[in-house]
Amino acid sequence: MRVARFLLTHVKWDVLSAVVLVGLSFVPGVAQQGLELAASPHRPLDLLGVSLIVIQGGGVALLGRWPRWSLALTGSAFAAYQLLGFPTTFAALGLLVALVGAGALVERYRMLTALLALGGYVALVAALIALDAALTVLDALAFGALLAALWIFGSWLRSQSALRRSHTERAERETITAERARIAHELHDVVTHHVTAMVVQAEAGQFRQNVDQETLDLLASIADGGRTTLVDLRSLLGALEGEAEISRAPAEQKVDDIIARVRAAGQQVELVKHGEPRPLMGAAGLAFVRVVQEGLTNAMKHARDGAAAVTITYGEGEILVEVVSFGHKSAGSTSGGRGIIGMRERVQLVGGDLQAEPVDDRFVVRVRIPG
Repeated sequence: MRVARFLLTHVKWDVLSAVVLVGLSFVPGVAQQGLELAASPHRPLDLLGVSLIVIQGGGVALLGRWPRWSLALTGSAFAAYQLLGFPTTFAALGLLVALVGAGALVERYRMLTALLALGGYVALVAALIALDAALTVLDALAFGALLAALWIFGSWLRSQSALRRSHTERAERETITAERARIAHELHDVVTHHVTAMVVQAEAGQFRQNVDQETLDLLASIADGGRTTLVDLRSLLGALEGEAEISRAPAEQKVDDIIARVRAAGQQVELVKHGEPRPLMGAAGLAFVRVVQEGLTNAMKHARDGAAAVTITYGEGEILVEVVSFGHKSAGSTSGGRGIIGMRERVQLVGGDLQAEPVDDRFVVRVRIPG
């Protein structure tokens, strides 16, 4: 049992079949249980015959990687073995295995492969009939029908495998779609509710009496940020439900809005631009915006007074973004945080690269985005 389990686990089925076919061809009582198209053999087995036996059975070992060559090799060896009149051999069954395997595994030029195999068989039958008067056309047609049925059976196996694969892929897509819809509904029911409540409370607070101007500005900033979050959330929910994420404005405009909001909330942010600004839309634009947004969020969490500097350089075919957090309190831990990992993955998806490292008391994020 252990040997059988080892063979089934570690040995490929085509190699194992080849070993069995060749091995049983030399086992007394089994060796002659094979295929015989011509009449009784007239030539004793010699070195050439042994070689053809090995090729007939061993050619099956190529089925997994080169099914077309396996069929050609096995069929040619079978034809030569029959024409030379060697004794019936168990390895001749390799032709049947090769036909089923080729019918199931050949990817390209299937019709051409079938026509070449048919032409080879017709040539073999014509030669055998000329050598052996006992072989009739009816016998050749019956044997040919068997070979054709094996090819068709292999093709049926191929179609069934493709059908199962299609069903599996469709089930996976349906599962993913259902899970995305569930997540979208949960986000809508939970997150949207709380953010909406935050916006309502911030707006209501602006109408309270005896509230100083600084507090009013802060409440207005919170309300504006909440409304922007709701818009972004609806866009993400649409993406989860299968709709394309829509970029409502160029990345340049959205970055300006982000920096304006964080400044209104009291965060000290310096913005420097080099080169001629240009619109950046789609996935690259979204990555551009998220890098700035995440960098400023990290600065707010970890930098002294949330102080940060954003430098945007518009180069030839690329945009360079640098976000520097000043007086960073935990640069080492932040460099390996989930925010940095998420930014790096997002940037790499659009063909860019990201570097994040502490420099003295600063934490520097440098990003290159094609665009």
